Amino acid sequence: MSDAGIHGLEHIGIRVHDLDRSRRFYEGVLGFEFIAGPLGPEPVALLKHPAGLTLNLILNADAAEMANLLMDVPQKSPGYTHMALVVEDVTATMQHLEASGVTITEGPVEFPGTRAIFVRDPDGNTIEFDELIS
Repeated sequence: MSDAGIHGLEHIGIRVHDLDRSRRFYEGVLGFEFIAGPLGPEPVALLKHPAGLTLNLILNADAAEMANLLMDVPQKSPGYTHMALVVEDVTATMQHLEASGVTITEGPVEFPGTRAIFVRDPDGNTIEFDELIS
């Protein structure tokens, strides 16, 4: 079978340290809605965005302030480095994020067909916001 039958993205798992701190960011700033949690042996909280994206906040990061091992250390290990979210207007998104106290860590930058900015969540996980341009 050459087609694995994939037809969508179910969720993105993000390791975090503090559920309340993460909820303030993902709900209060980005508009996700809390669904349930913590659940399971490796406690997970479920959040869903009206755009259809679901996040699993995995509540087992050891410390509140740690380097992001995939982004912030000189040795580059394999692994997922960030998620990219499509937005209507990256300038408006940037203004909203800055007004919410979120630091823009990079951008705006342009890639073929995309204008982007980057931020970090409270645990240092990178989030890219992409405006699709012609």
